Amino acid sequence: MKYIFLISLLLLLVVTPAFGQLLSDKTGLVNRLDVKTGGYEFEVETVANFDIQDFKFDEEQKRLTLYVSSSLENNLGEVYLPQTLLSGNLTFYINGQQYSPTIKYNDNISFITLNFTGSGNNTIAIIGTDYLNITNKTSTIENESPSENKLPDKGGGCLIATATYGSELAPQVQQLRELRDNQLLHTESGKSFMSSFNNFYYSFSPMISDYERENPLFKEAVKIAITPMLSTFSIMTLADDSEAQVLGLGLSVIALNIGMYFVAPAVVIVGIKKRL
Repeated sequence: MKYIFLISLLLLLVVTPAFGQLLSDKTGLVNRLDVKTGGYEFEVETVANFDIQDFKFDEEQKRLTLYVSSSLENNLGEVYLPQTLLSGNLTFYINGQQYSPTIKYNDNISFITLNFTGSGNNTIAIIGTDYLNITNKTSTIENESPSENKLPDKGGGCLIATATYGSELAPQVQQLRELRDNQLLHTESGKSFMSSFNNFYYSFSPMISDYERENPLFKEAVKIAITPMLSTFSIMTLADDSEAQVLGLGLSVIALNIGMYFVAPAVVIVGIKKRL
């Protein structure tokens, strides 16, 4: 029963993007950069309308350099930078010129929004005042070897949501991320399933996200379809860390969505046929 609930709930999350401002019609190129330094490994993720050709990390200068290539004049993207890798007062340079992007934070990640002009090859440098700041981070795992210490999954890289709305910083995306981290991942069955589910999700989400970017009507249909579903997920915030409450409220959410998306339309169709 636990796995049936988790499978059903996570399948709902697969097609659940969130409402936010579009970064660009062509935003959606996802790059995951594995930065290895000081015996640790960190993942820096970018979602942008430009491509990351290469990167370099200089631990002495506390500098991450991104070598990007763009076919567009107006470049827009987001960088998700682990604060355990670089933090403090961040300084940015684009092609050697100092630049001031928009930055938002949570406990572990700096969300950096880049917006600059210039097609072709560009160089983006990010310099921090703090490097390898893991002493006071709850993400540090004391009993693991340094190479195994990684930040917990931040829920980034949702290709379908990015293709539909362009940003993972929207409040509704944050809500889904908190639902996963605060409820689902607090149960053992949820943890084990999430690992398998991620492999399943990324096997088809690139194809769907590409189709959304190519077909504006399909993208608008997704926006309209998920609105009632998003509102029902707020019920899950009432669950505490107990698996019983997560299962109970989760089944309620599933039943509510089945009623809205399947039972109610079926009743309407049957009613129309009877009148005809």
